[in-house]
Amino acid sequence: MGQLRTIVLWIICLFLFKFGVEGRGLSYNFYEKSCPQVENIIRVGLRPIFSTDFTSPAAFLRLMFHDCQVQGCDASILVDQAQENFTSEMDSARNFGIRKRETIGILKSMVESECPQQVSCADILILAAREAVAIAGGPHIEVPLGRRDSSAAPSFELADTLIPPATIGVSDMLQIFANKGMSTEESVAIIGAHTLGITHCVNILDRLYEGKDGQHVKGMEAGFEVFLRLNCPHTSLTSNITFVFNDPTTLAFDNLHYRNIIDGLGVLRIDAEMAMDPRTSQTVRHFAADRDAFFRAFSSAFVKLSTSGALVRNQGGIRKKCNIVE
Repeated sequence: MGQLRTIVLWIICLFLFKFGVEGRGLSYNFYEKSCPQVENIIRVGLRPIFSTDFTSPAAFLRLMFHDCQVQGCDASILVDQAQENFTSEMDSARNFGIRKRETIGILKSMVESECPQQVSCADILILAAREAVAIAGGPHIEVPLGRRDSSAAPSFELADTLIPPATIGVSDMLQIFANKGMSTEESVAIIGAHTLGITHCVNILDRLYEGKDGQHVKGMEAGFEVFLRLNCPHTSLTSNITFVFNDPTTLAFDNLHYRNIIDGLGVLRIDAEMAMDPRTSQTVRHFAADRDAFFRAFSSAFVKLSTSGALVRNQGGIRKKCNIVE
């Protein structure tokens, strides 16, 4: 009975949120007349990418996250440096390791051939991330569309300021996502995106070696700590290219990540702290035991992240090429 009540409450909340989203200029049928086949074009275009590069779902999801963190989901991360005195968000150290930007441009060309100047790069990026989650075994997420692309030059300084560092803790994480309308449960769920992909050694060196020699890393299982230190030595000259998997099922979108961090197998600081912090630990345990609950909360958080700060109606524009602001 309790589980049924929870599901009903989720349905009601999703209905109310959907109504609110559509009232802000985004819509779940935005391209119904102007480009009804857009979602299928994106899905078909991504098939060869997913079938030849099993790591691409993590890349698309991270690309979306980094774009949406800087002045909203406006495809600003896709813009290249165009002239000598012009900087790109990609110049930010926080965007180290970002991949698949060029794939969004390819998808844009496919869409343009069918629906010229109708679909924004921002929407294409969101749809690619949505498909990435689904192809990796996660939930199929219905996302509202109608975003516009930024028409101003992006700032790497802004990216440096707004993209969370690898050392972020629970308090800052909760504040960042609360600013995007997320609950604590949704905030813990969106961090569950760490179930996919890798972490470069450079992003965990501080955590591994911040204490005195021989001091145990808080929240980390002893054997796992040894493993990480062997793979990411403090004096390594290649810490920006060496990496470790986020969890054993790094290619699958599942809830094993939460079980791992409870057992002290979290790679990043935020993962370990979520399992210990009283504000988040109960949710971590709930998601570890209930995959469907994680999927529901992640879907809701994904939509909130993808709509936060979105440009709509007459704001911004629709780029002809995703990497160029004209």
